[in-house]
Amino acid sequence: MKRDTMVMGKESALPVGGKTPHSPGRLLEPLLNQLGSPGRRAFVLPALDVPVKPPETLVPAGMLRKTPAPLPEVSERDLVKHFLRLAHLNFSGETNFYPLGSCTMKYNPKVNEEIAGLAGFAKVHPYTPDEAAQGILELLWTLEQQLREILGMDAVSLQPAAGAHGELTALLMAKAYHDAKGRSRRKVVVPDSAHGTNPASAALCGFEVVEIASDKRGRISPEVLRSVMDEDVAVFMVTNPNTLGLFEERIGEVASIVHSKGGLMYLDGANMNALLGLVRPGDMGFDMVHVNVHKTFSIPHGSGGPGGGPVGVKEPLRRFLPSPIVVKENGRFRLSSAGPDSIGRVRTFFGNTGALVRAFAYIASLGSDGLKRVAEGAILNANYVKALIRDVYPVPVDETCMHEFVASAKELKASCGVKALDIAKRLLDYGFYAPTIYFPLIVEEALMIEPSETESRQVLEAFAAALVAIAEEATSYPQKVKGAPHRMPVTRLDEVQAAREPNLKWSPGESS
Repeated sequence: MKRDTMVMGKESALPVGGKTPHSPGRLLEPLLNQLGSPGRRAFVLPALDVPVKPPETLVPAGMLRKTPAPLPEVSERDLVKHFLRLAHLNFSGETNFYPLGSCTMKYNPKVNEEIAGLAGFAKVHPYTPDEAAQGILELLWTLEQQLREILGMDAVSLQPAAGAHGELTALLMAKAYHDAKGRSRRKVVVPDSAHGTNPASAALCGFEVVEIASDKRGRISPEVLRSVMDEDVAVFMVTNPNTLGLFEERIGEVASIVHSKGGLMYLDGANMNALLGLVRPGDMGFDMVHVNVHKTFSIPHGSGGPGGGPVGVKEPLRRFLPSPIVVKENGRFRLSSAGPDSIGRVRTFFGNTGALVRAFAYIASLGSDGLKRVAEGAILNANYVKALIRDVYPVPVDETCMHEFVASAKELKASCGVKALDIAKRLLDYGFYAPTIYFPLIVEEALMIEPSETESRQVLEAFAAALVAIAEEATSYPQKVKGAPHRMPVTRLDEVQAAREPNLKWSPGESS
């Protein structure tokens, strides 16, 4: 690949910020109290129009300050510039390419935010009577119908707050389903390529987790599944496409094996972005599925929320849905109990309603044809990036992928000691966020790349060129890559210590 294809993402194309003599070339931002000067104000409160009372008459003496708080004194303009510069030092889906594999970090259309911000949605109180909340109830009911059609399911609960929460909800329903049939099943089977939340959710529900190995093509082996499948298995949890970005071609056979023993098929819908409009989980033989609306339907996510993990089920599981549910009667909408067999509430009130409004807006904006183009674009982009880098970063299962693929830095590690972590850190200097690394665990030095459908060809080529350039650096100047990042506010951290002993105090001049 020619180096001049780096249209964007060059080392010079970095966020703008200050520099300090302590760290030449490093992008830093002074603290507010270093920007201020006595007497500067960002806002002056108007004079009180009520009698002034001494603080000691209102606040206990032990809680009163002896000296004024050492707050920064800055102008409004300096204050705004400071926080904008800090924001520009962050990586985000709106400012950088964000190829975080299996997370689907795509652009969030502003129309979603406009609709979610309408007063009738944003300001409705959870305890608003049904008759005064017909708008939001109709929206939620309609979203349920849309998701039923997209997923090929018979009923949907919007209550779970995220993907893992959806897993937990579905497994609780599966447990109730088997208990109602008078059979106590103890096992949940997962492939070795499963998301880590799958076995965690199963264990949290009291199930014994049975892991099966993938075949040489990175897919589920029906023969291996058949060897562990017995009448003590409650659920087989599958991600399709799987975490290697590969479609499980024998999923129909897999479903038949599970159903023949009375087990349930569960789809981890984290990768639904690759299936929209192309294939429905219900048509593949799944009995339950969750969908991450904060991935597939473009809701902003990260740092713990907000998100949503609606769960769809086939008819035999409908009666176990969480309460409450939205029902439509005589053209009106109301919240209702899901019935005596419901697993109960799994979330306060109805769920992350603001996130659900955004998902509705996304689906309504695109329509069925637009959703199909989303999946087609995601698949095309992933295969294009894979073709651009496969000669430098081998792809263990180099077949046509879906929305993501997994490459490996194994050869660079063996030849020059540069690992996937080093490559991820160096990408930050080029203005790109890093892909997911070291997952799935079945690929050594994994680089899990998901470009999503919202990136242009120029951006994809620039990202691929950056990866190729880093591989060249690794061969010629390995220490440069191992020491990255070089132009971020801080350099390489001890990530284990940072997680266990976070240092939340920072000042310009600190470089690590």
